Amino acid sequence: MQPLEINNLAIAKDLSSHLSGIQRGLEKESLRIQPDGYLSKSPHPKELGATLTNPYITTDYSEALPEFITPPTTDRNAPLKTMYELHQFAYQYLGDEVLWGMSMPCIMGGEEDIPIGRYGSSNSGQMKEIYRLGLGHRYGRFMQTIAGVHYNFSLPMSFWQAFYEKEGSELDLKDFISEKYMGMIRNYLRYSWLIPLFYGASPALCESFIQGKNIDLDELVPGTRYGKYSTSLRMSDLGYQNKVQSQLNVSYNSLPSYIAALEKAIRTEDPYYRSLGVIHNGEYQQLNANILQIENEFYGSIRPKRVAKSGERPTKALKLHGIEYIEVRALDINPFSPIGLESNQMAFIDTLLLTCLFAKSEPITAREKGENTANFDRVVLNGRHPELCLSVQNSSICLKELTNTMLDKMKPFAEMLDKTYSISEHSETLKNLHEQTLDLDKTFSGRIVKRIENSEEGFFPLAYELSKKHKEEFVNNPLSKERLEHYQQVAKQSHENKKIMEENDEMSFGAFLESYYD
Repeated sequence: MQPLEINNLAIAKDLSSHLSGIQRGLEKESLRIQPDGYLSKSPHPKELGATLTNPYITTDYSEALPEFITPPTTDRNAPLKTMYELHQFAYQYLGDEVLWGMSMPCIMGGEEDIPIGRYGSSNSGQMKEIYRLGLGHRYGRFMQTIAGVHYNFSLPMSFWQAFYEKEGSELDLKDFISEKYMGMIRNYLRYSWLIPLFYGASPALCESFIQGKNIDLDELVPGTRYGKYSTSLRMSDLGYQNKVQSQLNVSYNSLPSYIAALEKAIRTEDPYYRSLGVIHNGEYQQLNANILQIENEFYGSIRPKRVAKSGERPTKALKLHGIEYIEVRALDINPFSPIGLESNQMAFIDTLLLTCLFAKSEPITAREKGENTANFDRVVLNGRHPELCLSVQNSSICLKELTNTMLDKMKPFAEMLDKTYSISEHSETLKNLHEQTLDLDKTFSGRIVKRIENSEEGFFPLAYELSKKHKEEFVNNPLSKERLEHYQQVAKQSHENKKIMEENDEMSFGAFLESYYD
């Protein structure tokens, strides 16, 4: 990890008038839970629309894992408002089921009890389903039930044009934007451990999740395993074990190198995946036997993104048009919020991303990549340890010292954002996090462990109690008639759009799949 050096503060202040054009969107997954605490076995409710075509509500891996999506908007309050409405809408049709309010799953039965998502008979729908079938064969279905929140962030074109003119870059505008976003991503990778440190909310899990495996977690109370100082088991190797992917040398030093690594992975066969078989008894078991079936299989805590056209691969869209927005993927579900995220968390991420954009961002060497990964792993597993140190250019520095230094460097960007929106939330959030650094038991993970210790009831009772409390809020505060009718109409239209897609397919699935990889 390199020390963060802000070298563009004057330019940032000159460009701050464009910050009101920042767009944000949210994606939040939540397991559907039966009254007995086990994963729902029922299909995705038809009233919520077609998962293939509803822009607001789909499913992630499983039929029992709905995903709520808010469209990008410049209104900084709108994503939370829309997310709240989507939960109100969903609860109209969930009956006695509950949306699980934690990232780590509920009581788990066997792999066969986790139904994969169904998307219909169209070629696109079949591809999504087979991809998920492949994920289950490759990594197991248990891992796919871990839920999180994704935060989408983009700066407006007016900002980029003004920045471009100030820098006098010789690149064309598209490549300039991509280069700056990749620089932001590199600095984020250096300091992304701040997110699980403060907002990691998965220090413990239900013992049923590990299925009797011998793992290095202590028993907090019977039925609950935890890391004494852990912040986010979701973001640890326990959450995503993939030795094949760990061998991928995906570089964030430029967009072309990032694209090239993913392109290679979707075209390079893996011997183990080949041994699993692609087609068995005439049925697809996975899309192919390559290291990645598709680019989205590559797991990272942040992704450069571009909205792709129908049937267009993500890397092809990036290659043709450049980076459009950034997807931050390190957020656990906030169990203390009914919708899994709070405004102050968004304020922190906006401030962090702007700081990363305007700081010097050298290429990440192989040595530094190892250091960054090790630092992140230390924080997710031992982030609240009072004597934890991280590596900075081969030197060991106290986590608390590093954290306070970084929060201080973020302060000017918090002030710019506060001025933009005529609020004080960004600066107040940093002040609050400075205080949490003095007592890490006040972080999400610290609060969760304390509550389990004090109640002696375990992970499941706490998670279920919070989840039922959230449900009660939504049930007691239903949608207005106007908003209910809006989401009902969107759901109805999504079923019609899905039917049109199924009727208009003109090629076989095999031909469709072949054309997708061209």
